Amino acid sequence: MSMTQKYVGTAQRRVDGHAKVTGGARYAAEFAAADLLHGAVVSGAIARGTITKIDTAAAEAVPGVVKVYTHENRPRTAWLDSSYRDDVAPPGHPFRALHSAKIMFSGQPVALVVADDFETATYAASLVEVSYDAEVPKTDLDAQKGQSYDPPKKRSGVEPPPKPRGHAEKAYAAAPVKVQQEYRVAVEHHNPMEPHATTVVWDGDGAITVHDKIQGVTNTQGYVTGVFGLSKDKVRCISPFMGGGFGSGLRPQYQLFLAVLASLDLERSVRVVLTRDQMFTFGHRPLTIQTLSLGAEPDGRLTSIIHDAVQETSHFEDYQENTVNWSGLLYKCDNTKFSYELAKLDTYTPADMRAPGAVLGLYALEAAMDELASATGVDPVELRLRNYIADTDQNTDKKLTSKALRECYTQGAERFGWSKRDARPRSMTDGRELVGWGMATGVWEAMMQKTSARATLTGDGRLEVATASADIGTGTYTILTQLGADALGLRMEDVTARLGDSSLPYSPIEGGSWTAASAGTAVQMACETVREKVFKLARQLDGSPLANQDLDHVTFRDGRIVVTNDPSRSVSLIDAIKSSNEGKVEAEETAAPSTIQARRFVSYTHSAVFVEVKVDEELGVVRVTRVVSAVAAGKILNLKTARSQILGGVVMGIGSALHEESMLDHNIGRFMNHNLGEYHVPVNADIGPIEVIFVDEPDDKASPIGVKGLGEIGIVGTGAAIANAVYHATGVRVRDLPITIDKLQGA
Repeated sequence: MSMTQKYVGTAQRRVDGHAKVTGGARYAAEFAAADLLHGAVVSGAIARGTITKIDTAAAEAVPGVVKVYTHENRPRTAWLDSSYRDDVAPPGHPFRALHSAKIMFSGQPVALVVADDFETATYAASLVEVSYDAEVPKTDLDAQKGQSYDPPKKRSGVEPPPKPRGHAEKAYAAAPVKVQQEYRVAVEHHNPMEPHATTVVWDGDGAITVHDKIQGVTNTQGYVTGVFGLSKDKVRCISPFMGGGFGSGLRPQYQLFLAVLASLDLERSVRVVLTRDQMFTFGHRPLTIQTLSLGAEPDGRLTSIIHDAVQETSHFEDYQENTVNWSGLLYKCDNTKFSYELAKLDTYTPADMRAPGAVLGLYALEAAMDELASATGVDPVELRLRNYIADTDQNTDKKLTSKALRECYTQGAERFGWSKRDARPRSMTDGRELVGWGMATGVWEAMMQKTSARATLTGDGRLEVATASADIGTGTYTILTQLGADALGLRMEDVTARLGDSSLPYSPIEGGSWTAASAGTAVQMACETVREKVFKLARQLDGSPLANQDLDHVTFRDGRIVVTNDPSRSVSLIDAIKSSNEGKVEAEETAAPSTIQARRFVSYTHSAVFVEVKVDEELGVVRVTRVVSAVAAGKILNLKTARSQILGGVVMGIGSALHEESMLDHNIGRFMNHNLGEYHVPVNADIGPIEVIFVDEPDDKASPIGVKGLGEIGIVGTGAAIANAVYHATGVRVRDLPITIDKLQGA
């Protein structure tokens, strides 16, 4: 069944854009409720130890305070001893707020003050006095890596390192050219504009509506029902918009638990909003110590890759990422060996942050490849082409659904002007600044998850497409609207997308770059069923000009069903729907990845990132003045929102490479720059021109609609390309991101 594509594949404005810029879009802390109470979280002052005394008398004496919750009076409404784990929880025991007197990380919530208004709750929270028996925290990964371990239980969705191929150590020892270095990326916190917040509306009779900052309402609903022992019909979760997530909203955070706890206990509506300081008390991109060893022939052809990583985790969960696996699939090499271990620290469990694992692992690999290019005298692009593997993933021995990475290299290099690069470090200047050109490869999994969607065509000729999936700013509302409009031949203005509500058809969390493929396919399937149903109605009309036609010979356009080779014969959708007893045509469908194809194929999005930096030699200030990112991601549904995703990823990559660093004081186990004044993120002045190229890449196997996903790929490889450009400019190789002035000046 073919469809005319008027909107899919074009640049369309966000359908939710007007609501966002005019204040019409409501976020978790903006939903109103009658008789609403406000909760303020009291954060613990130590990183490890035990609460010996907690005095809430002064706080409780403040007029307007309703109740102060601590581990000593926590209601038994919460099933804190249940084994429920949220959808993306790693192996272990999820953190349970107010569970006991034990302190496991700095900033751990030790009390919740609930009052009539926010100001009263905040003031009263400052009066809660807590005494501790403090222990010396262990937060230094270097000191603890000697006690690292191979996690006994693997995290769902995160593949362990592939088995060794060939004889990596022997091949490395015999290699004419060797590169062996240690690489690090500092701890980063997500810092979205919208802080984490939950508004729980008490609906009476034990039912609640939860407005939560979450990247998937089904995860919030599952968490609340599982932990508090409620049935699904008593818990509705709504999250239509997010002010940035980047992975911080994949898991329910502790403000959700506290808000629901208080609401169920008091039988009142309760809102809890975390402060910016408290946003630094939960998940972060984990510090990872990586050693990358490359053996090669003099012409740069790889003979050995050995990639080892030690990553931090908390004492209560074994958080894991796919960090070293990328080194086994990106370049052809018959001798590989990888290891990945964890070391427990007195911190909160790390969290998925945009392209988890890939940002870290590919920084090490791509920086090492640049060092190999320098050691062999081979151009960095040519080095990658000499080690190119066209259609197979050596980790799994499966065929790739498609791979246009070679075209990414070619088109990106041409647009950037790479052929004009003088390979000698410190050879290019612009006035008092040194100029450096660097590049790197990006790769990310192209995934699809089981997702359901509903399409409803109403008597006024309007279409609603609905799924519980989220839109975290990626443009999901818009692409689903485009798909629906093209499927039924409607204007985009006649299509409404509904998202972020647990009462809608099931969808998993939005993450991993799988939402466009998953929700998009489900919506298209539902719309195809609606097409069939409404066409059947149109054929059955008295004297219908479509009576002897079949679906393959009609076109849906301009709100009508038209005979393709005779446009004078048509039926309007409105007339067809009038003949329905229900006054509407509705269908719900579920999309899922093909298990047959999964046994034969794997799918990845690829990119080639080219970067220009300028470095003031006297001051050591680095500026990224130009970026070209060439991306192969299958079918592009919306050129405008797709480009926006890559721009955002590149900006985050610039932050990782040059700015972002959460600094731990190991004496007290606390991140010290826990605010946006001292935690540096890129601002407008830090960002130069960013050019995005979408390389043509037809793919009928990655997903039924040919989509691969774009949320992660923009950041992957960007940090390495910047680091490689800084080396080219200065001759100084910094292997510990971010590249700050002190590191350049010190070298």
